[in-house]
Amino acid sequence: MKVLITGITGFAGSHLAEFCLDQGVEVFGSIRWRSRRENIESFEDRLYLIECDLKDYVSVRHLLKAVRPDYIFHLAAQSFVPASWHCPQETLTNNVIGELNILEAVRDVGINPMIQVAGSSEEYGLILPHEIPVKETNPLRPLSPYAVSKVAQDLLGFQYFQSYGLNIVRTRAFNHTGPRRGEVFACSNFARQIVEIEKGLKEPVIWVGNLNARRDFSDVRDVVRAYWLSLEWGEPGEVYNISSGRAITIKELLDQLLSLSEIDLEVKEDPGRMRPSDVEVLVGNCSKFKERTGWEPRIPLEVTLKDLLDYWRERVGKRQ
Repeated sequence: MKVLITGITGFAGSHLAEFCLDQGVEVFGSIRWRSRRENIESFEDRLYLIECDLKDYVSVRHLLKAVRPDYIFHLAAQSFVPASWHCPQETLTNNVIGELNILEAVRDVGINPMIQVAGSSEEYGLILPHEIPVKETNPLRPLSPYAVSKVAQDLLGFQYFQSYGLNIVRTRAFNHTGPRRGEVFACSNFARQIVEIEKGLKEPVIWVGNLNARRDFSDVRDVVRAYWLSLEWGEPGEVYNISSGRAITIKELLDQLLSLSEIDLEVKEDPGRMRPSDVEVLVGNCSKFKERTGWEPRIPLEVTLKDLLDYWRERVGKRQ
């Protein structure tokens, strides 16, 4: 079996690649010439990497014609919500046109793989109190350009299933974290700041944004296992939430990280980390996916956070 992962060098993509390798399949990945490879460096020799610009249809068609995959996991995206306000055009072009090119190339090349379109809980956006935990049938009220781009990807997947019979399964993953998470994301950023303070590399102050938001966190390694199961057992044309079903405030998350360190520090709010509009609560109902696939999250949050801290403890040490 051949598996193609777009965004293979990224956070979730690299973990998914490892998971797929453990299934004994051939793993191909699309990369850009400037892609940073530290997330896959320990197993890169087991991967087949092909340079491809997803915004260029000819490049995408060449990729699919060369690989002819059985499974496609489409994870590549501009995924940092704050950046989408500064670069809305780039976010929409990258995320929507990239997927459109993949779906058109699948038709053009004449293959019919199982395709996972990786959506986001951000698609739900404005959640009303009576709608929690959020089901897949909930209205989509996106509150950022990134969220709008993921809604477009989601609906493109549905349209190509309906119009052309492509075997597309859509997933809406809620927050996930763990080792390799980019430092611009809150949980990973907190962890790195803590480690830098531990090592005496910065003053004992941790800078934060909105700590009141409530989020549904899972471990990335549980989430990529869910991605695999979505193509093994998911029904084409359907959409599935992937979530823990539990809410935690960002402050509680920070407190748990701090409890794993012995340092004393001050927490200060950084206005630059505040969003123009924020989703106050995101908690998912994952019963539809669990009933279909049998998936359950296995990794406790405290293990996830310890692994994330240890990841930064190793990386910050190497950089000095």
